[in-house]
Amino acid sequence: MLAMPKVDYIKHLREEEDLSINEITRKTGCNWRTVKKYADGERFEETLKFSKKGMMYEEGFGEIVDDWLEEDMKLKRKERRTSKKIYEDLRDNHSFKGSYRTVCEYIQNRKPQLKAARIERHERLEHPPGEAQVDFGNMTVVKDGAYKDIKALILSFPHSNAGFGYPLPGENTECFLEGLKQLFHQSGGVPTYLRIDNLAAVVVSIGKGDRRTYTDAFLRFKCHYGFEVQPCNPASGHEKGNVEKKVGYTRNNLFTTAPIMESFPQLADWMKEEMEKDRQRPHYEKNVMIDELWEEDKKQLKALPLTDFPIYSVKSAKVNKYGEIEVDGEKFVLHKARMKQALVLKMEWDRFTCFTNDGEIVYQENRPYMNATRAIPWNDILIDWEKKPRSVRYSRFFKYLPERVQTYLTIRSEETRSRVKGVKKLLEKHTLNDIHMALEKEERFERDPHELDFILEAKKASYPEKLNEVHTPKILLNYETDLNTYDKMLCPSLEGGVS
Repeated sequence: MLAMPKVDYIKHLREEEDLSINEITRKTGCNWRTVKKYADGERFEETLKFSKKGMMYEEGFGEIVDDWLEEDMKLKRKERRTSKKIYEDLRDNHSFKGSYRTVCEYIQNRKPQLKAARIERHERLEHPPGEAQVDFGNMTVVKDGAYKDIKALILSFPHSNAGFGYPLPGENTECFLEGLKQLFHQSGGVPTYLRIDNLAAVVVSIGKGDRRTYTDAFLRFKCHYGFEVQPCNPASGHEKGNVEKKVGYTRNNLFTTAPIMESFPQLADWMKEEMEKDRQRPHYEKNVMIDELWEEDKKQLKALPLTDFPIYSVKSAKVNKYGEIEVDGEKFVLHKARMKQALVLKMEWDRFTCFTNDGEIVYQENRPYMNATRAIPWNDILIDWEKKPRSVRYSRFFKYLPERVQTYLTIRSEETRSRVKGVKKLLEKHTLNDIHMALEKEERFERDPHELDFILEAKKASYPEKLNEVHTPKILLNYETDLNTYDKMLCPSLEGGVS
């Protein structure tokens, strides 16, 4: 209980200076609940105090049990400690001398109180620790010298403003659940509540009020990881404003200049490192490091399940009369399948597998969107470089060129303009990768672009294959003729012979 001068000061700040509860908390350094109690309370008379006695309260064993009970609330019911287990742990590890019945009575009394306090925290705080929001964002990367549009799944924790991201090729159910699983692993636990909008990958129909119908795959995933869902109302993006801002922040700070992507796992590792670095800054409002606030979030996370949830969906397909099946709008030829044969398709986030009804694998391939790219407008870029050759090395597009092409353009600064013009001409008939391969020998860096054109054309030239001649006897194959014998016959005197 606070001293009356302190209570009077809190009341003054609330009534006379019209400060909010959060502002008074920061100004006085008092607990939020304490400030709320005295700032908006009407009764200030002294109350009778009663202290509970007994070894559970006086010797600190109750605090230990409270910690265990709060930990267990984050776990599935079958993984929680029983009253007997709590008693045995106290007896064996903490020198508890009381009886099993004493422990049971304490647990029976404290469990409802801890549960009520937890509910009160959720009702009181707008963004309590452990709650998260999730959403997709459109990002652009460069893969194999071409633009690739990807989806970044962003998980944010409003209490600390900590964020996590995972790159994916699409927004379908398999991608969403795979990304969410990876984000749970990155954060080291499962959020207590997850706020989502009405993603097609999750919601089948919205309905009235909270009567949403979710996909079976999402419900299975939700049950496995044990989080609760807080759905947003239609056209109400502000209800998950923290993750909306985090998506924009991630795009502006990590993807303004498209990063080079080798593969999805490599890009995921890079995003994870960058977002870990981003937590080393103060919270935009609380003036506390995000990393410190994140520790409060982590304490409230639920434990990850012992086993991961396998992410895939199952579909059926029939081979058409051309020996094809259609997946994600594209046709694939299956040489091992019969026409009109029914197949089972296992659809994962990055690939699909075709099975016969007997379980035999007849085909496996990446899903079409894994290889979807769009060209970088090199012709327009090279025209600009030709006008300003000194800007080549500092251009945002320079790093997207193959390494040898970068060297070829800049190895001689006085020739950069002519070489840029020459490469622009070469791209009319060849690819950047072709030019890169043509420069595999170091002496070719000295060649002019038109000479590289000759080399590339020569590589493309087709030569007749050697005939497979079958009439020569095997004994004569690879036989080397001794020409000295012919010399002796043609000119015996020169070879020491008799004329």
